[in-house]
Amino acid sequence: MKNKNFYEGKVIWITGASSGIGEELARQLSGYGARLILSSRRQEELERVKASLKTDPENVCILPLDLAQPALLPDKAKEAENAFGRIDILINNGGVSQRAFALETPVEIDRKIMEINYFSGLILAKAVLPGMISRKYGHIVGISSVTGKFGFPLRSAYAASKHAMAGFYESVGTEYYSQGIRTTVVYPGRIRTNISLGAIGPDGKPYNKMDPGQEQGTPVDRCVREIINGIRNDKREVFPGGKEVLLIHIKRFFPRLAFRLARKVQRT
Repeated sequence: MKNKNFYEGKVIWITGASSGIGEELARQLSGYGARLILSSRRQEELERVKASLKTDPENVCILPLDLAQPALLPDKAKEAENAFGRIDILINNGGVSQRAFALETPVEIDRKIMEINYFSGLILAKAVLPGMISRKYGHIVGISSVTGKFGFPLRSAYAASKHAMAGFYESVGTEYYSQGIRTTVVYPGRIRTNISLGAIGPDGKPYNKMDPGQEQGTPVDRCVREIINGIRNDKREVFPGGKEVLLIHIKRFFPRLAFRLARKVQRT
């Protein structure tokens, strides 16, 4: 295990940093002495998060961006690199969930979810990789979901985007391992955040409901501690969450049982 000072002085870029897992990542990593670049669409929320951190304000840079605008992301990556002169760790946490049956979901919404959850992280990773490779060090983290391992009802596009993430990050990890690049894919289960409120419904509007399972999920601080430990120890996969994460192992050894259990999820 690497020492507890691993994060001190490291430059870490977190997308989706204005709430949930991203906000808690900022809080805990700032406590380890990291220098942070915080991104999301909502500048006022990023300012709130920055003000809540117990660190020198000079160690935190706010960089608003919209993951649904891919053409702007390469320039945002340059701004991020210029903030502290480099990016040591990129945590692609920003994303959007879904609550709609497949046939209720227009293809335009499928594309939007894929753009936000998959392509945005790919674009940012490709933008920061050259600098990481030149320094022989870099870690790229994708925050996926248990739905990145198997499909759930009402989440066809979401599950597809999370499956795609795994393929990309794992491939990058194999291609550039000898050049000091590491990748980690995180598969959270039900974490106590507001992700279901902003999930996209069949009409393209926010679902605006708290899922009962989400409300009773794993506390976000516990989830983030597992993520931080996983990055520190170069884990390729991290599985924070409760008993729902066991479905991943059930699918491996008892795929028919896993399918029956997944069918029962619906809006729980």
